[in-house]
Amino acid sequence: MQRIYLITTGGTIETAYPADSGAVLNSAAEIDQYLKKLRLPDCEVWVIAVMNKGNLEMTLEDRAGLVLNLGLFISHGQPIVITHGTETMVETGLYIKQAFPDLGVPVILTGAMKPLGFEDSDGLQNLTESLLAARLLEPGVFVVLHSQIFPIDRVRKDKELKTFVAM
Repeated sequence: MQRIYLITTGGTIETAYPADSGAVLNSAAEIDQYLKKLRLPDCEVWVIAVMNKGNLEMTLEDRAGLVLNLGLFISHGQPIVITHGTETMVETGLYIKQAFPDLGVPVILTGAMKPLGFEDSDGLQNLTESLLAARLLEPGVFVVLHSQIFPIDRVRKDKELKTFVAM
């Protein structure tokens, strides 16, 4: 059975909007709820919540903590998917690539423009595609969103198109 580590950091993909509270909340539990809806017969997904904050609030210390956690899991030789806010996803991915120049596994960053659970959310699609990409890609750091795969050093967010594009 293939194992994939799913590391959560916060961002829009993990945001919930409970009707009874009227507040926007970040919740890693959202990821677990959606993983249960997927058919993954030969794949075991381990969810590791590293932090739960908006990516615009992510600091250099937060990225260093993420890299420290990644080091624990990279050594297991299994692919890694990281949920992350889209605004600073590339910055974090480049930081990871610099910290691990000789990666032996694929590390996928993914997120959403609209939170999981919203009717027109892209979160479940991006999560599903990232889990598949993690099983197929060679070692390296990638962004996977909207049916596209980008090496981390050749991608940027296009705010006007609300997606990522190759550079």
